[in-house]
Amino acid sequence: MTTEKARKHVFIRTYGCQMNVYDSDRMADVLRPLGYALAPTPEQADLVVLNTCHIREHASEKIYSELGRLRDAKDERRAEGRDLTIAVAGCVAQAEGGEIMKRQPAVDIVVGPQAYHRLPQLLAEVERKTAIVKAGKRVPGAGVLDTEFPAESKFDHMPSPQGIRAGSAFLSIQEGCDKFCTFCVVPYTRGAEYSRPAASVLAEARQLVAAGAIEITLLGQNVNAYHGEAADGSTWSLARLIREIAEIDGLARLRYMTSHPRDMDDELIAAHGSVPSLMPYLHLPVQSGSDRILAAMNRGHGRDLFLGLVDRLRTARPDLALSSDFIVGFPGESDADFDDTMRLIEQVGFAGAYSFRYSRRPGTPGSAMEGQVPENVKVARLTALQALLGRTAHTFNVSKAGTTVPVLFYENGRKPGQIIGKTPWLQSVYALGSPRLIGRIVETRLLEGYANSLSGEIVLQHEVAA
Repeated sequence: MTTEKARKHVFIRTYGCQMNVYDSDRMADVLRPLGYALAPTPEQADLVVLNTCHIREHASEKIYSELGRLRDAKDERRAEGRDLTIAVAGCVAQAEGGEIMKRQPAVDIVVGPQAYHRLPQLLAEVERKTAIVKAGKRVPGAGVLDTEFPAESKFDHMPSPQGIRAGSAFLSIQEGCDKFCTFCVVPYTRGAEYSRPAASVLAEARQLVAAGAIEITLLGQNVNAYHGEAADGSTWSLARLIREIAEIDGLARLRYMTSHPRDMDDELIAAHGSVPSLMPYLHLPVQSGSDRILAAMNRGHGRDLFLGLVDRLRTARPDLALSSDFIVGFPGESDADFDDTMRLIEQVGFAGAYSFRYSRRPGTPGSAMEGQVPENVKVARLTALQALLGRTAHTFNVSKAGTTVPVLFYENGRKPGQIIGKTPWLQSVYALGSPRLIGRIVETRLLEGYANSLSGEIVLQHEVAA
């Protein structure tokens, strides 16, 4: 028998990083016991959650534009005698707090990244206030705000994870940042570094594998800064955690992101060469190739340290693919500084990268620095940098053509009969194959490398080891 409670639906729009994808899945887990099922579109939802990211340029403006559309939808619902609850979550919520409700009164809930476990209470408070309003009484500040950094961890109050996508799952093991790079808002929106206890992480990893995950990606703002407490009172490093998770029966692949060069220790480097399920791919942001700019960014490492790490990692795992992050046009960046970045890219040969123009973030030291670079210079530099990164990525993809590798297929392609997967190096592969292979690892011959993907031909029509 279907109840009214079971007919509630939530639509969650996720912006930004993999951490937000994980958080969105966990919010869905928290809401599920309240009777909320996932809706495919906002129009079919009783509750819409915007899980926001503050890293990208003009992030807030994009959110307010979306909120304007949701406000109109809410007004239409009310005219029909129905309700739509609107929630803003994530880093924009944390950074702007009550200002969101002032600018857009249609918002019912503003909740920061550390308070998702309190969504049931927040929804109950919204329902209480809504009932008072419907009774004809005024409620000042009818919206509900929760952007505190609670003493208790949200992970201690979450239900078992359900977020498995075609054999892959994210697992958040670390949050926050103590690095205070001068361009970054993460320490202010996610708080200080926190590592989950090792037993909690292992338990969730086992739950994910039992639910069908054959690949797990460990997540953190600085994931290799992980220092979780073990049951015996000792502290586990990320390398120790990886070795323990790798022993879980049924888990074929392990990945982790995002790392900081300062936290890349000997034990973790060695794990890349000795843990077979740890995939030969590492995202290691460098941001700039100029020592002067790296110092201004407060990165805590220089060009030589980064290049030394690359050499040691490739010695441990010769087939390791590297990706990175780059910011162009940081305050004070000269042509010579930019040339240093271009030379570093050529020297390393990245398989992929995220790259951006520097944009000011209110409250960060970089926003007040002298020597702000003109926008036209930023645009020209970013264009040149992305062209070079495109060439190095294309070269890497072409180098894999003609090889046969295990590919984890995860979704249907655009063309009839086509499925899409990822190689151990996180490259996208398009091949003709049955949809029943989605969520499985199958041997695939890589035929031709392109700018952002490869074509492939499935060799074995059954699951294989990674």
